Amino acid sequence: MKLFSFATAEKRVEYLWVLRAFDHARANYVVLLHAAEVATILGRIAADDVSGQLSPAEVTPLLEQLHVWEVLERSYDGTRAASLAEYRNRHFVYQFSQAGYQVFRAVEDVLAARLDDASLSRLALPELLADMKELAAANKAADNDVIFRKLSRLDATLSDMATRAAHFYLTLGDLVRTTEITPETFLSHKDALLTHMREFSSDLSRYAPKLAEAIREVEDTGIDDLLRRAAMSDERVFLPLAEREADWRARWNGLTHWFLPPESGPSESERLREGTMSAIAAVLSLLRRVTETRRGGVSRESQLRHLAGWFAATPSEEAAHALFRAVFDLGRPRHLSMVHPDADIIPDSRSWWEAPPVEISRTLAETGRAPSPGAPARVQRNDAGIRRLREEQLAGQRARASAAKSLASGGVHERVLDNAETDVLLSLLDAALTARVPVSGKVGGASGSGNGVKLTLTPHSESTVVHTARGRLHLDGLRVTVQ
Repeated sequence: MKLFSFATAEKRVEYLWVLRAFDHARANYVVLLHAAEVATILGRIAADDVSGQLSPAEVTPLLEQLHVWEVLERSYDGTRAASLAEYRNRHFVYQFSQAGYQVFRAVEDVLAARLDDASLSRLALPELLADMKELAAANKAADNDVIFRKLSRLDATLSDMATRAAHFYLTLGDLVRTTEITPETFLSHKDALLTHMREFSSDLSRYAPKLAEAIREVEDTGIDDLLRRAAMSDERVFLPLAEREADWRARWNGLTHWFLPPESGPSESERLREGTMSAIAAVLSLLRRVTETRRGGVSRESQLRHLAGWFAATPSEEAAHALFRAVFDLGRPRHLSMVHPDADIIPDSRSWWEAPPVEISRTLAETGRAPSPGAPARVQRNDAGIRRLREEQLAGQRARASAAKSLASGGVHERVLDNAETDVLLSLLDAALTARVPVSGKVGGASGSGNGVKLTLTPHSESTVVHTARGRLHLDGLRVTVQ
């Protein structure tokens, strides 16, 4: 951020003119400049601006400070010395550093930008489609240079379209927020604005499927070969081939993300079309409000103008204060009404001046509204505990199902049941014995089922003994069958 210091310094205008002189010389293929040469160039390009008319003595400290901020690079040029004294005084020449030039261009772009100049690049869509078709043909023909040029143009065109769209909707949002004050600005551009957005939305709907199909055709020709060939023709010699190929792969992925929808949601072109339709609806709603406001003749602007006229026409300062209290209602006291805790001793008819004080809540004193419990607190969910209990429940159910299967296959006779099988047997016995409702007379058989296992109890002359890990279970006069 030190590179931007010249833009906020006390002599920021002088610093900017010095950098403009370097940019002017750069356009004429002159890179190194001396302080005297900077002053000469400023005499030509800043003839109409007094702040740009600087002498070599005034330019020198500016150049030194720009060198300290690393915007300029300094070197020594002894060939400029015409005498031994000048040689000893060391002649320095300056040039833009790489980052310094980028910072200067950024500041100049901000100063020269027209913030009200915004549009959607509708005509870029057919160009994208044509370049996609030519890119597929170039990849089939293995033409590295054409592939590089087409990919570069596709990347630049798509980046410009995205930047224009973001700028357009930002400007539209500012227009919507300020239209209540200046409706003439909106009414003078509403027809062209709506037409522009509708045409862009229509073209985007028509070209998006075609572009998606064209991208698939390019990928069918071999996307790995395509990116490798583009990297081979890339002239960024300071980057290894692998890094260039990775850079072009990232750009291609960004391009496909615009027109091919991912698995998790819509594509960027679909989002842009939805945003355009929402903007059209917002503009139509704003148009309706502006039209209704103009038809009625009453708006916030007209109300404030009338109120200002009333204040200007008041005959005295006391009348102006009375008008202020009547309009803004800021001088009237707030009256409270509540029951005294000792209502049996202090009647309601007694004045507050004579009655003892009553404690009131801060909410009632500040807003005039009785206090309320407020919104309920946020529910604290223990997701980890719930997940752990659910896992334990599922494990118990699986163990019970396994025990039930073992019980059904092995039966209850001539074997010892383990604890899990015993639990299943007891639950089935509970269900079967519960079904034996009559308490007197002869009771028939009964059955109980669970986890795919059915237990049947039938009357029998002998008792049934079941051996379990907990001991022997005697069932008097009953026969047990498990299946």
